[in-house]
Amino acid sequence: MAELEAPQKQTPDSLMLFGFWYRALPSGQVQRSQLVKQTLLEIPLVIGRDPQGRPFALRDACPHRGMPLSCGHFEEQQIECSYHGWRFDAHTGQCQLIPSLTPDQNLKIDRIYAGSFACSEYDNYIWIYIPEPAPAGAGTTKALEPPFAAPRVPTFSDKYKIAHLTADMPVSVDHGIIGLMDPAHGPFVHQAWWWRSRHSIHEKQKAFEPIPLGFRMSAHTPSSNSAPYKLLRLYADADSITTTIDFVLPNLRYETIRAGKYWFSSLTTVTPITRNHCRIDVVACWNLFRWLPFGPELLKYVFAKFVEQDRRTMEMQSEGLKYNPHLMLIDDADRPAKWYFQLKQAYLESRRNGGEMKHPMPGPVTLKWRS
Repeated sequence: MAELEAPQKQTPDSLMLFGFWYRALPSGQVQRSQLVKQTLLEIPLVIGRDPQGRPFALRDACPHRGMPLSCGHFEEQQIECSYHGWRFDAHTGQCQLIPSLTPDQNLKIDRIYAGSFACSEYDNYIWIYIPEPAPAGAGTTKALEPPFAAPRVPTFSDKYKIAHLTADMPVSVDHGIIGLMDPAHGPFVHQAWWWRSRHSIHEKQKAFEPIPLGFRMSAHTPSSNSAPYKLLRLYADADSITTTIDFVLPNLRYETIRAGKYWFSSLTTVTPITRNHCRIDVVACWNLFRWLPFGPELLKYVFAKFVEQDRRTMEMQSEGLKYNPHLMLIDDADRPAKWYFQLKQAYLESRRNGGEMKHPMPGPVTLKWRS
């Protein structure tokens, strides 16, 4: 009961979680025979495509003298460093050529690697698996095979529309994620005539349950003060409309809306770029209103409005965080944020001691708040 009596102070640690897949770039930003610079989890990367269109990612630093490989030349399957011409296989990072070597010098160049990272491409995005960092001075080797596949947006029929958007956030990944799951800011940040107004605030009650590496807002009827959901109810002519929202470490927010044969689903991620900079990416799929002209463009416009409102809010918040990094989290509206920090610490602890991760939620729970 003590937790309910007083706000809980929390200091985000901004630690980034390794051993997961992260969205790197929208697919359209990486063309064949092109090298693109990107940073994930403070790791400088060079990303490209081979002639077959397959994406690859290497650490953006030649192991010889540290020259960014993104400054080099890419041809066929190899990247050539612009400083001394060392060449590396684009997918494995294995050294293929050192031009300065003479025929009698027997350096085993096949043992030299520029760090490589596993890549996958789903739902208009290139995903990169970021493993646990190697010990300092250990050098680099061929990338290990990821233990699980990259996440995907859930789909429930063969034909559907898809859209995505991305936006930079000037805050740490912790603030980006708890802002994403915050249920109480909507009436103040996301006001719009076609969505909801500040005067529509009312009490809500939602059931939550633990899931592996995260928690779920169990299937529930969408908010009655949202105009789009009212329109959906008329369009679908369904007996019921349900929404399910999952949060899964390290940064995944799944939302699924079902209305009879119609559905909408999205996967939103908050990716750490540096300790004080993250990026939000939203990919949505749906079979609703497929006949509507410019449907993806319209949905992208709506999402962009929401994300820009969040981005602007976090931009202002970042000013205050310079002087007061502590959080004062209250029940019940901030309980999902508390779960996030607890999940993160439980995961890090399990990696440190090699044991099984202990989930912070003992079982299903119901939360109440006004929004």
